[in-house]
Amino acid sequence: MYQRIKDLREDNDYKQSQIAKILSMTQQNYSNIEKGITEITADRLIKLSALYNVSVDYLLGITDKKGINK
Repeated sequence: MYQRIKDLREDNDYKQSQIAKILSMTQQNYSNIEKGITEITADRLIKLSALYNVSVDYLLGITDKKGINK
């Protein structure tokens, strides 16, 4: 999951500091999420899902389909 979150950030040309600001946290705390040191909260997963236009299931590694089912 954490590698997928990092890959999406890099694919979208965001810096850790930009994502940290969106998630209302420090860059260091966000870095720890990408490293798997710190767990990510559900509300932050939802924010990342909306930002990258992918499903939470994709972020969690439950599915490889990026799209959001409607």
